[in-house]
Amino acid sequence: MEIVIGIIIGVIALTILVALHELGHGIVARRNGVVVEEFGIGFPPRAWGKKLKNSILGKNVDFTINWLPLGGFVKLQGEHDAANKKGDYGAASFWVKTKVLLAGVFINWLTAAVLLTILAITGLPQVLPNQFSVPGDTTTVHQPVQLTAITPDYPAAKAGFQSRDKILRFAGHEVKTASEMIELSRENKGKTVDIIYSRGGVEATKTVTLRNGDGAVFGAGLGQMTETRSTWSAPIVGVGVTWQLTVETLKGIGTLIGNLATGIVNQFSGDAKVREAGGKEVAAVGDSVAGPIGIFGILFPAAQQSGPTQLVLLVALISIGLAVMNALPVPALDGGRWFTMAAFRVLKKKLTKEREEKIQAIGFMTLMALVVLVTVADVGKIIK
Repeated sequence: MEIVIGIIIGVIALTILVALHELGHGIVARRNGVVVEEFGIGFPPRAWGKKLKNSILGKNVDFTINWLPLGGFVKLQGEHDAANKKGDYGAASFWVKTKVLLAGVFINWLTAAVLLTILAITGLPQVLPNQFSVPGDTTTVHQPVQLTAITPDYPAAKAGFQSRDKILRFAGHEVKTASEMIELSRENKGKTVDIIYSRGGVEATKTVTLRNGDGAVFGAGLGQMTETRSTWSAPIVGVGVTWQLTVETLKGIGTLIGNLATGIVNQFSGDAKVREAGGKEVAAVGDSVAGPIGIFGILFPAAQQSGPTQLVLLVALISIGLAVMNALPVPALDGGRWFTMAAFRVLKKKLTKEREEKIQAIGFMTLMALVVLVTVADVGKIIK
């Protein structure tokens, strides 16, 4: 049931993020004289629709709810670059088109900054080693030690402990850090001890007989989250951390592309060791990315079970990911459309409707092929 709830939350979150992205396009288009014809939640076929006489997107805009829930869209009048009627997107200046195309990217980035600002007030997890903060207005809080994995047939598993249980007291001692718990486990090896823990906000006690040996005596992986909290500087922290995560996302994409290219090239080497290394690089790339199944079936259920802080953080990270991906010069994405438009402008060639459709279609098919490959990889991870 928790997995189903996580999937539902994930679908709603992604739909909102994409809808905000498209709303950004629509608002900037309308403010610059481009007519907005339709704003849709989800993708066709249409389930319900209503014509809005007056809205932030202009007059007589069709607002629709569609059957495919993942995302949304905005339809502008004359969306092709070659359109030239009054109110057409194509008839707008190069600068106006640039603002319209990049508005969605900005909205997603701003959404992430707002979410991280909220977390900066309530408790922002430290996910970067040099995470931005304002020293004079930052309080560091260490969350309780949490079990990250349970080893079968060890005392923790036999006692019924579960991943994400929080350890509060161990053998009569308060547990403040993971190292303290490891030390307490070693001091009490072979003994029967009481462990007070928290699961879902409810405290309980289990009696556990620890193993007696030089190896693991409890049988569980340990983790501890560190959070920072701010007051007046929360918006500054939100923007600063969003920028840091944006840079890290770009670095990560660059590394993935580089490793993928190197791995593919190495597959054609005459050296068996080089081919093997190339195969490992390609496999590592597959393990580093997640498609729809990975996002909705693994990431969101896990974040939902970990609590609202982790859920909001995941939504912020996905919003940053959407902003970065759409800014890339890939056909069918906002950055690709801008790059195509700019390239034809520099080359002083006319970007006809047919040319634009062909370029965007190739880009879209390539993206869909990548989605299929990543989805297959996600299924493979689950089967393993």
